[in-house]
Amino acid sequence: MEIGGLQKTTLIDFPGRIAATIFLCGCNFRCPFCYSGELVLPEKIKKQPKILEKDFFDFLKERKGLLEGVVLCGGEPTIHRELSDFCRKIKALGFLIKLDTNGSNPAVLKEIIEDELLDYVAMDIKAPKEKYDFFSGAKLVKKVEESINILKESQLDYEFRTTVAPGLKQEDIFSLSEWIAGKGVNYFLQEFNSQKEVLNPDILNLPVLKKEELEEIIRKIRPKFKTCYLR
Repeated sequence: MEIGGLQKTTLIDFPGRIAATIFLCGCNFRCPFCYSGELVLPEKIKKQPKILEKDFFDFLKERKGLLEGVVLCGGEPTIHRELSDFCRKIKALGFLIKLDTNGSNPAVLKEIIEDELLDYVAMDIKAPKEKYDFFSGAKLVKKVEESINILKESQLDYEFRTTVAPGLKQEDIFSLSEWIAGKGVNYFLQEFNSQKEVLNPDILNLPVLKKEELEEIIRKIRPKFKTCYLR
């Protein structure tokens, strides 16, 4: 597994758990507002210092009893063929696993859920269906929809979340919320950080919804969800 980074302790990335977060290299999306070019673009991945898998597992063994879980994020973890085996090794040490995913590989997601390798999933919802290609930089919205349904039908703890990127309008969030709505669904909006470098700087020229506008949107869509708030 190509590991591009490790956050040794996090109290916020895995709800209710003390965890470590690892950043896996490679992604099949090219979201113009992405902050993580060093984990996404091949030319930058080559220059990124890597963490050996052995060193990562040595770290986990040392943290048994201190950490409860591991967050797998990226990049996009589900593009890696060895993901299932990697999860099994983590589970064998007694840790819980949270997966952060873009939902583009529903077959992989379904398999690792059915194999009981996950304890929590956070899936990014980039935009309403009609604008997904632009905001994801890929033509995989049907795969994303499959993953949405897989999570809704599972017994797993999960959340959907949207980074409110430049160019997303209020009506886009309303449309998106209709698409993913459900009484068992946890949904969160996340403010865009305009101070970070992004894959396509041109997107920074588009208008961004203000915090007050997002709070008003939350008030209107909250009844559609189990939990819904602004992060």
